[in-house]
Amino acid sequence: MTNALFLRKLLFWPQPWAAQVFMLLWVSLLILAPVGGQFATEIKSVISLHPPWTTLFKGETVTLTCKAFQINAPQKIKWYRWYLPGEIQYKTTGNTYEVHESGGYKCQAQDSHSSDRVDLIFSAANLILQAPSDVFEEDSVVLRCQAKANIVLNNMTLYKNGKILKILNKTSDFRIHQASMKDSGEYYCSGVKDTHSVSSNKIQIVVQELFPSPVLRASSTQPTEGHTVTLTCESQLSLQRPEGQLQFRFVKPSTMSEWRISPEFQFSPIRRENSGSYWCEARRINSLVQKRSQELQIQVQEIVPDVRIHSHPEFVFEGLELVLICSVSGVPRPTISWYKKQHRLRKDRELQTSSETEFKVPVVQNSDAGEYYCIARNSRFSIKSNSVIISVKVPVSQPVLTLRPLETWTLVREMSLQCEVQRGSLPIRYQFFHEDVLFKEIKSSSGRKVLHRLSPTEKPFGSYYCTADNGLGPQRSAAVIPVSKPVLTFSSPGTRTFVGDKMSLQCEVQRGSLPIWFQFFREGVLLKKREAVSWITASYSFFLIAEHSGNYYCTADNGFGPQRSETMSLSVTVPVSQPVLTLSPPGTRTLVGNEVRLQCEVQRGSSPIQYQFFHEDVLLTKIEATSWRTKSYSFSVTAEHSGNYYCTADNGFGPQSSETINLSVIVPVSRPVLTLRTPRAQAVVGDVVQLHCEAQRGSPPILYQFYHEDVTLGSSSSPSGEGASFNLFLKTEHSGNYFCEANNGQGVQRSYPVSLSVKVPVSHPVLTLRTPRVQAVVGDILEIHCETQRGSPPIQYQFYRENVALGSCSSLSGGGTSFNLSLTTEHSGNYSCEADNGLGVQRSEAVSLSVKGLTGSKSSLIATSVTGGLLSVMAVAAVALLFYCWLLRKAGGKPTFDSSRNPSAPDPQESTYYNVPGWIELQPVYSNVNPNRGEVVYSEVWSVKKENKLTAASEPEPFKKTVSPMPCAPSHLRPTDLCPSPVCSFSQDSCVIYSQVKGASTAASKPQFLDPLTPHR
Repeated sequence: MTNALFLRKLLFWPQPWAAQVFMLLWVSLLILAPVGGQFATEIKSVISLHPPWTTLFKGETVTLTCKAFQINAPQKIKWYRWYLPGEIQYKTTGNTYEVHESGGYKCQAQDSHSSDRVDLIFSAANLILQAPSDVFEEDSVVLRCQAKANIVLNNMTLYKNGKILKILNKTSDFRIHQASMKDSGEYYCSGVKDTHSVSSNKIQIVVQELFPSPVLRASSTQPTEGHTVTLTCESQLSLQRPEGQLQFRFVKPSTMSEWRISPEFQFSPIRRENSGSYWCEARRINSLVQKRSQELQIQVQEIVPDVRIHSHPEFVFEGLELVLICSVSGVPRPTISWYKKQHRLRKDRELQTSSETEFKVPVVQNSDAGEYYCIARNSRFSIKSNSVIISVKVPVSQPVLTLRPLETWTLVREMSLQCEVQRGSLPIRYQFFHEDVLFKEIKSSSGRKVLHRLSPTEKPFGSYYCTADNGLGPQRSAAVIPVSKPVLTFSSPGTRTFVGDKMSLQCEVQRGSLPIWFQFFREGVLLKKREAVSWITASYSFFLIAEHSGNYYCTADNGFGPQRSETMSLSVTVPVSQPVLTLSPPGTRTLVGNEVRLQCEVQRGSSPIQYQFFHEDVLLTKIEATSWRTKSYSFSVTAEHSGNYYCTADNGFGPQSSETINLSVIVPVSRPVLTLRTPRAQAVVGDVVQLHCEAQRGSPPILYQFYHEDVTLGSSSSPSGEGASFNLFLKTEHSGNYFCEANNGQGVQRSYPVSLSVKVPVSHPVLTLRTPRVQAVVGDILEIHCETQRGSPPIQYQFYRENVALGSCSSLSGGGTSFNLSLTTEHSGNYSCEADNGLGVQRSEAVSLSVKGLTGSKSSLIATSVTGGLLSVMAVAAVALLFYCWLLRKAGGKPTFDSSRNPSAPDPQESTYYNVPGWIELQPVYSNVNPNRGEVVYSEVWSVKKENKLTAASEPEPFKKTVSPMPCAPSHLRPTDLCPSPVCSFSQDSCVIYSQVKGASTAASKPQFLDPLTPHR
């Protein structure tokens, strides 16, 4: 016989009612021993690679990392050994080692065995296949077909076991997202270089198990009913993938346990129904890899049941513990059901069903009295015990003495005393005492309270109490004592009270018999009335609003008259509302220098209120308001005051922020600065000049306008306040003064003027050779004239014969210049000139000149001289006639002859050049002029101006109204008395022509006549 109640596993319980206690029995069944999920093994080093490839190109490097996974607390590893192959190659204190040679590598950490061998290949091939050294189930594996640097391969293809696995178009990688055993095999890849196929090395990939299939073992495969049997599921994670943890579960056909870390499952005790076929399953946490063991058969041996039932005493006191025991033995171990008979009902009330043999009532009450029995059940029997009758005797509770009535105590002279108990077995004897003197005794067999009315002769005041007794000892009531003066207290979360807080008013007396009526008042108005029957204090709670501020008091009364507390004042702090920030004067735009006032105001909130003003989240000032709900902050506006403003208000509830107001400070524009930006130091026609106008300060947008000599060129707006630019394609007329204006609506500011001089590069010059006749001969005066059609002055002209410089002249106001030369036979050749005004030299086309020598006798020379003298006289007459005509024209008359038909004019056929011979400079030496005889006297002077345009049919120079620059020859070719300076510089571009020269030193000297087409000296 045994006192143990035999458990039956609910999982295999056949009765349908057993499902009601499924969870309880399941938890009772699964008693797991705290065993680990891994099994002891030797400490072995593990080698890893970075990068993870076992095949690389020569010249690359692999970092080997050695780790030792120790079961116990790890020691600090002081050294690592590296082997290649088999012998110690290197010894380090760190766990990394860099290699770049092919071979089989191992490592060994201190106090551990060496690792498995890792074979590395550093290949010189054009194409290699790279794969990690170890591949386990669920690994994400990358196979990389890698071509050598500078080798371009097409049609990259990956093979598995000789069959095409993937054509690699845009990538050289092939990824196996979750490796499994089916991914094991031989891999290689190929590509095409030019027209030749290139294949990589072959790699044998063997996907290893994360853990082996589990083995299920049992402590006994043929246990006896009631014994404990332990099932163990044996498996272990690979040392090369130690991360994570294994979970196990145990399976019987049609049912299985939950996944758990423990590899053990216990039957305690085991039952005959537990016989059957079992297997276990293992998986790694957060993994899909799951493996199953072989099945294991368990056969449970049966024993003969032995059942006995015992009864217990039948009497108990209320308030004590009642224990009923149903003693049962048998196999399978039964469950116990407890029942209480219901005499008025057909079915008894089931109290409890469990495996426990005891039924406990911790504290017996009068209602627990009755007839009890138990029933023991298992799969083979159901036995009912004998009945036990339990009688409960209830002692009286402490009586309560009260005065009745309370509400009209001031109006009645008689008073009733009521003594009452809440519980107790009848009959009950009551006794009343006044100042410890018994004055009344009442016995009640039908009720638990009695009433005694005091006679007018009995004192209505004093200490009263009563007792109650039902045979188990008297119980005494508390004395009835008038209440003391109550004390009113406030209970709030903090030192200050805020709207929304929960406020408790507590009214308490130091003495006074119960019950006590408490009343709470605010400003004389009743708020709440409460009766206290077990405490000498009462409370009243409410959530505060602003109207709850005021004076409070309470009263207490237990029949002897109300007592009033002292008055207490309550001030409710109202949280500030969201403040409103306003600007004065109104508006969001203002000028620099104006006075701005920020005003922060709340609609509600108890004082004091702390105001803070912010500009772009930077605190400007703090102001405390003690009597008003508004505060202001004033300042004089500067440009930096633009931005967002807000204010906060706080009176202890936390700051409240206003809406943000943006203030734009308008800054009048300063005087702008005009900058002319040209691509070179000197502006040239055709350049693009940029006029940039910018004001150093001023609120955007700013309108910029550009002017040239008070004429508007254009305008540009700058929305962000920066400068603006205006591009101008330069022409000659663009020289002059420029300025700009800036305006942002607060007044126009003008820049200082900037002067710009636009230069025109000289054009290709035109060289003109002027001779007195069609065929130049020795002794003729040659005028070499060089002129450009355009070009800014001053212009420097350079004259050349056969590329040899003859001389140079400057034209200060533009136009051309001339150079005179007395011809000799050596002067035949090609002439050219250059023009330069600092913007680049321009050269004319070459002009050829052929000079012929003189022939004939001396008499012919004299005849020629006489002829020349006559022609000179005719020229003087022509000049006089022209002067007369000029006087008539000036007086309003008109000449009667055409100046173009003047017989003094040179014959146009005498020269093939544009200008008339009157321009030719005098030769330095003549046979009929002797400057050594005395002063030279000029009989006539012509002053003419050269026209800008050259035409073959132009009017002879001496008869034109405009004047031209005087031609000047180089210093070594011109007479010193006419061109004393090597630089040609003439005022008003005038040229002096001498038509007749006389020697002043000898009165008898006669004028020498020259050819009318030759200038005279």
